[in-house]
Amino acid sequence: MPVRRPSSWKPGSVSKTDIWKDAAETDAAILCMADDLVALIARRGIREPLMIGIHTGGVWVADRLHRQLGLEEPLGHLDISFYRDDFTRIGMHPQVRPSYLPVGVDSRHLILVDDVLQSGRTIRAALNVLFDYGRPASVSLAILAEREGRELPIAPDVVGLRARLHQDEQVKLSGPDPLLMLRGQAPVSQRAKGREQGTAPALGAPVDASPRAGQG
Repeated sequence: MPVRRPSSWKPGSVSKTDIWKDAAETDAAILCMADDLVALIARRGIREPLMIGIHTGGVWVADRLHRQLGLEEPLGHLDISFYRDDFTRIGMHPQVRPSYLPVGVDSRHLILVDDVLQSGRTIRAALNVLFDYGRPASVSLAILAEREGRELPIAPDVVGLRARLHQDEQVKLSGPDPLLMLRGQAPVSQRAKGREQGTAPALGAPVDASPRAGQG
């Protein structure tokens, strides 16, 4: 099976790319995440959670989880490009997507979903976006693949995969159908920064809500 590059791939972005987890393994990890989320929701006594994916890989994963959990509220999604504290150094993603929250987040229990967790800066930015829209009752974090390299005190509540990588390696999600986890050598510029990179969006949606304040 040939390696399918993320649609954001360009020469030099990832070299010597291999499939780390194939479609069956990735789907199995997401199924385990769904089971863990059901247990988490029950343990915390959460009713009617609102699931939100981070563009773009997080939206792909969240879409699978949303269907498997049978959640009634529509799936929300966030683009955090302007909220990252390091975007002036790592650059802006060439495809900035609008955020979409189907309902207000005030006093709601949220499940935030992303594909890869490394430094924690993407999640910090996502929380900043969410709190511009309102004050949720709680935010639970579900991550498909976690790896070392945390720079902020952020930990997931649910994890599908844990990656043991060399410092100069990275993992990326390719999708949306099938979903594959790719492993490859990070470009020189990223090795120095040690930041997690997003996947390439192939999904767009209209903006249906406006933050109350602080929009970047």
